[in-house]
Amino acid sequence: MQTMSAPQHTPGFTITHETAPSETLLAGFSAFGLAGLTAADYLVDHLDLHEQGHLSVEGLPTVTPFENGRPRHHTRLFSRDDLDITVLVGELFIPVGAGRTFANAILDWTEANGVREIAILSGVPILHGPEEHRTYYIATDDYRERRLSETTIAPMGRGFLDGTNAALVECGLDSALGVCAFVTPVHAQIPDVQAAIRLVETVEAVYNVGIDAAPLEAFATEVEQYYAELAERMEEHDDELPEDRMYM
Repeated sequence: MQTMSAPQHTPGFTITHETAPSETLLAGFSAFGLAGLTAADYLVDHLDLHEQGHLSVEGLPTVTPFENGRPRHHTRLFSRDDLDITVLVGELFIPVGAGRTFANAILDWTEANGVREIAILSGVPILHGPEEHRTYYIATDDYRERRLSETTIAPMGRGFLDGTNAALVECGLDSALGVCAFVTPVHAQIPDVQAAIRLVETVEAVYNVGIDAAPLEAFATEVEQYYAELAERMEEHDDELPEDRMYM
């Protein structure tokens, strides 16, 4: 067992894992619309990935999810031996102010374990028309050249990242780590299934893992009540979200 801890700040994050992670990390966090989290959860379920590690935290209000009476860690790492992808499923809401510390814990861990790239699956609450129901990317040059040159995924024109996503992408600017945020417009409903489907389809287009997004609607219906309760907890922290997020 290996453990990597963030520097002693408040809050503090610790990642523990049983096996070496893959070179590629896909991450879905608790954020508006829960599209990224839903997509990551679906990838774990339909790629038959197995839990290999988790993240724990001190100094933040925490949640302990459970299913059929069995508790589990709120932020977990999943992989399997024959697939070079590790998926991070983050059910704990991370306030924007703690995003840098949270990202640093992830980055320390990725550097120590040979992770080559990080792709973040995320929904963004922006005004949009039906023609903008698609996935966009914000990516470092090395990630774009390695993964996106032969895809039709469009770049996001202009705007700002914040919190964990901003810290992860910023790190990719000054290191050999390739980082990409795949973002898609989301609506207020929880979860935004159509947005999650777009993110899953994007993963398939980029990584060709052999996954079909079609069953995701039924999958999301199964966990809809759970996601609704998670969203209620997020709403309790509305004052910790930025007042303005702009993407163009």
